[in-house]
Amino acid sequence: MARIEKFEDIEAWQRARQLAKAVYAVTSEGRFARDFGLRDQIQRAAVSVMSNIAEGFERGGDVEFRRFLAIAKGSAGEVKAQLYVALDAGLIDQTAFDSLYKSATETGNLIGGFMRYLSRGQKSRESRVSGHESASQNRTQGLGTRDSKPATS
Repeated sequence: MARIEKFEDIEAWQRARQLAKAVYAVTSEGRFARDFGLRDQIQRAAVSVMSNIAEGFERGGDVEFRRFLAIAKGSAGEVKAQLYVALDAGLIDQTAFDSLYKSATETGNLIGGFMRYLSRGQKSRESRVSGHESASQNRTQGLGTRDSKPATS
């Protein structure tokens, strides 16, 4: 498995970037472009997905990273909810809705899988390390994180 050295290596971040690009494309056209409130909110939610993955990664600790991943996953859900508003208001058609909804769902699933992967790694490290060692010692001893990419589901 490949080592994750920067947030751009994370598949969930890559998918979140695609989601944000697609949301911006759809919201910049027609009536959606003129619905400033919904347009701005769905764009912010889409950007929040990728931003929280990046910020959590850059903070360096697994616990904090999982917290930011949870926020990112919530933002993917927010995009999905706002897509319903856009569909119901006639701002997007069913095809656009289905495509964006699928992308947001897949992004959220990747984030959830990554969260589970990090949790499993934390539990594994805790079982191998005595209660006297700190998290920073664990990282120094190579028991830290981001040494491999999780399997996607």
